[in-house]
Amino acid sequence: MGYPFDGHYNLLSIPVLVSVRQAIAIVECFLEPNDRTTRFASIRALLESTYGPRILRPSFEPLTELISTILSQNTSDTNTARAFRSLRETFPTWDAIRRAETVDVIAAIRSGGLANRKAPRIQGVLDEIHERIGSEDLGLLGELPLDEAKQWLTSLHGVGSKTAACVLLFALGRPAMPVDTHVHRVALRLGLVPARTSPEATATYLERMLGDDAQAVYAFHMETINHGRSLCRALRPACGGCPLRSDCDYFQDHEHAPVTSDSGHPQTPRAE
Repeated sequence: MGYPFDGHYNLLSIPVLVSVRQAIAIVECFLEPNDRTTRFASIRALLESTYGPRILRPSFEPLTELISTILSQNTSDTNTARAFRSLRETFPTWDAIRRAETVDVIAAIRSGGLANRKAPRIQGVLDEIHERIGSEDLGLLGELPLDEAKQWLTSLHGVGSKTAACVLLFALGRPAMPVDTHVHRVALRLGLVPARTSPEATATYLERMLGDDAQAVYAFHMETINHGRSLCRALRPACGGCPLRSDCDYFQDHEHAPVTSDSGHPQTPRAE
């Protein structure tokens, strides 16, 4: 199977973090656009019927989303919520966090894990924002062109493309695709992007396919995460029971042969 694409793409809009090899791979998605667009539409419909509907309800609190996303790195949703709640109970304002002793911030977020790394990162981000705009109001991110808003966020030390996309999508309702490990794995296995495409290039591709519809981006993101957690797992994916298997390159390629997981261990797709 090939890679679905709508046939319309501005090469100059591919972010600089996409390598030449990855850009060439994305260009390959132009071939036979009608068939591939139909296939992508089929995948979206199956995800929606299996895991949807998912409705986007922006919080309109971009700084809250930014700090919460930093806290969420390499930990569970439960630990993230616990650490964020402790942080806000300990410090009444963002400026109080910025000015606090780092050891006190570490103590406040310890339940979230990696506190020694995350506390100085959070304070550094708050410092940078204060130096740039003199306030905590990140409303400008809703006014800038989307690519500029992404660049503004990723220019903050320790803020990557996934974190930036989370802020723009969840807080401001903008059509930015966060690509976590589940979204990346599912996109690769389905054949939505070429093999070895990076998470950043995967985000660029999916955003172009989904267009300016933030609701569509949100639904695809959430439904794909659910699919990655429940069926398309890194180890022993439940291919036999997967509603997407007729559209999946991974299943078609390995239906009758042992396959290799993300970790490199041989395995066979199974029904569950």
